[in-house]
Amino acid sequence: MTNLQDPQDSPAPQAPPGAEDAPGGPDPAAPPSGCPAHTAPSFAAPALLYGERYLRNPAESYERMRRDHGQVAPVLLESDVPAWLVLGYREIRQVVMDVQTYGRDSRRWNRWDEVPSDWPLMPWVAHSPMIHFTEGDEHRRRSAAVSDALASVDPFELRRHCERFADSLIDKFVGSGKADLVFDYVYSVPALAMGQMFGLPEDQLEYMAEAVTVSLLSNNEAMAAQQRAAEVVWRLVAAKRGEPGPDVTSRFIQNSPDLTDEQLVGDLMVMIAAGMPATSYWIGNTVRLMLTDDRFTMTLAGNRRSIGAAMHEVLWADSPLQNVIGRFATRDTTLGGQRIRAGDLLVLGLAAANADPLLWPDTGAGYAGNNAYVSFTGGDYGCPAGAPDLGKIISETAVEVLLDRVPDLELAVEPDELQWMDSLWYRCLVSLPVTFTPAPAAG
Repeated sequence: MTNLQDPQDSPAPQAPPGAEDAPGGPDPAAPPSGCPAHTAPSFAAPALLYGERYLRNPAESYERMRRDHGQVAPVLLESDVPAWLVLGYREIRQVVMDVQTYGRDSRRWNRWDEVPSDWPLMPWVAHSPMIHFTEGDEHRRRSAAVSDALASVDPFELRRHCERFADSLIDKFVGSGKADLVFDYVYSVPALAMGQMFGLPEDQLEYMAEAVTVSLLSNNEAMAAQQRAAEVVWRLVAAKRGEPGPDVTSRFIQNSPDLTDEQLVGDLMVMIAAGMPATSYWIGNTVRLMLTDDRFTMTLAGNRRSIGAAMHEVLWADSPLQNVIGRFATRDTTLGGQRIRAGDLLVLGLAAANADPLLWPDTGAGYAGNNAYVSFTGGDYGCPAGAPDLGKIISETAVEVLLDRVPDLELAVEPDELQWMDSLWYRCLVSLPVTFTPAPAAG
């Protein structure tokens, strides 16, 4: 992420200093870190964690990586930057719980000299004052403030707002008999709900949603988009300092008197950027599953229990959050049979871990009753307390209202014609065209 300074004097993004400046960085006398591709126990080449083949079928790519390398695989990110992808469920749990060995301060990364200045993943990897990169007591203190601010949201009031937003959006297309749910609905319900929660001005919601979404893509527009989103949050913090309201932003500012405006902006960016896209894609992936999987067609006839079942399955089998970057090894260690050097970058393959065959030896057993997915990560850097519940309220309400209002939805293209967004982080559709029987607006 670029340094979140006041947008009027924000400099061009710069790569952070090397590992020698980071707390707990590797001993300068230690031998140089080896490339993951060269330290893997197998002779298979590192896998590409980008490109058409990966994006077309990530699950197939994860299976191939697991077959070639085991539960931890050497990979190449955009611009062929080396890293490790943690594929195993047990290994993911080990990394997220061992904060002493796997830290979050990206300044200790031993590959900064190989990263282009315009690297598409830079916005969320370059060190900044945001909570994402803090460690120890500071992280626990700021994380508690985030959880306390989110706890101020009334779940019943949030549901009522979501129902109102959903009805209003459906009114705009219900009379036409067709829609692209990604553009007409999936993005908008969470954007409006998050705007309500955080006290964002209504005229900034569409702009903010677009900026956050583009900042998470794997292209050269990501850094500029992240800065646009940060500018909105700078203005929001200034406004709420002057005139607090009954919203998450005001509560967070009040609970964090020791944080600078730059730190406040960074932490709010993390909350919004983590919540808005993930909730949108949870909605989109759930609707897609219900339109393409015969097991969930009963939902279209009004069986609301199947909505929850579909949402649950999406978290296991089609997780909106696919990968999390990253953790940085604080010392030489081993993980999943691989030799990890101090300063190596580890990408958490959440979707791959959820599909770990060691976790699901009986692939036909289904996911009912099992909530042990890692879709919200875990440990000290997992989703703040309460955040998954708020996301579920928004997603579930959006799907329920859609199916109540438009019960005969049908996919307007063949399932294999659907296209997926070019993103390392998220699994989400570019569009979701549907047809249905036209109906009058609710008013």
